[in-house]
Amino acid sequence: MCTAATYKTKDFYMGRTLDYEFSYGDEITVTPRNYPFHFRHMEELENHYAIIGMAHVADDYPLYYDAVNEKGLGMAGLNFVGNAVYQEIQEGRENVAQFEFIPWILSQCASVEEAKKMLAEMNLVGTVFAPQFPAAQLHWILADKYACITIECVREGLKVYDNPAGVLTNNPPFEQQMFLLNQYMHLSPKQPENHFSEQLPLQTYSRGMGALGLPGDLSSTSRFAKVAFTRAHAVSGDSEAESVSQFFHILGSVDQQRGCCEVADGKYEITIYTSCWNAQKGIYYYNSYENHQITAVDMHRENLDGTILARYPLIQKGEIRWQN
Repeated sequence: MCTAATYKTKDFYMGRTLDYEFSYGDEITVTPRNYPFHFRHMEELENHYAIIGMAHVADDYPLYYDAVNEKGLGMAGLNFVGNAVYQEIQEGRENVAQFEFIPWILSQCASVEEAKKMLAEMNLVGTVFAPQFPAAQLHWILADKYACITIECVREGLKVYDNPAGVLTNNPPFEQQMFLLNQYMHLSPKQPENHFSEQLPLQTYSRGMGALGLPGDLSSTSRFAKVAFTRAHAVSGDSEAESVSQFFHILGSVDQQRGCCEVADGKYEITIYTSCWNAQKGIYYYNSYENHQITAVDMHRENLDGTILARYPLIQKGEIRWQN
């Protein structure tokens, strides 16, 4: 499972965890403006906005998990198994294959408002990239520094929701996730007062009791509530180092440790990587399960007018810094 969030200080940040039991071979991938996107049911797009994000590259095609374009619009796809239902190809519509969705939006849209207009014309279909890559059942978070939305393609059709929480996890559908936050409206970062009974001398017995009842398990509803609360109350300076550090702390609140989420006999879901991008500067930060040092790739250090993908495999091996 996965968790995504947005965060704003002086700049706008966005990122996600990718939680799974194995990796497909993830790479930070920069798609320059003149890399040709060959869409399955539409014309080729030869010129477009540059994009940076995490992808599995197959046959020189970036299958993006999450990405941001040079205009500051970011997008991430998260598992939505059992609820995602893709549409049939329709004449007169923009038929977009699921695996093309992130590049289709980010290559052409500079803002959420522009993306909403394209979504109104889109038909999201289940065309597979290749036989060994079935159409993943996903939903998406899309955001810029002004707005955030959630996009879900379900049996009833394409749903687009405003996302005031700035968070997305997995099931259930987004409307239900937001409704379930009502269970936590009593939570506060401040210490609680006794409203239980005037006849009982109840008192706080430790720090941190304002958030008593905030879930800590690994279910998607619990992760949604925890990151929504953490993000809403996170306090950071507005420097790049402080902002990026705080963002990793926000998503670190739902890290998955090997052994805590068994998905098959002897197989465990872990947080394979956590990403954070400065959407305005085009810098993609990440760390991985075995390497918690934050690593960065700056899209503007690449030739953004080129035609060839720039690819950087994750640095998986961490180092311990000795002080004596």
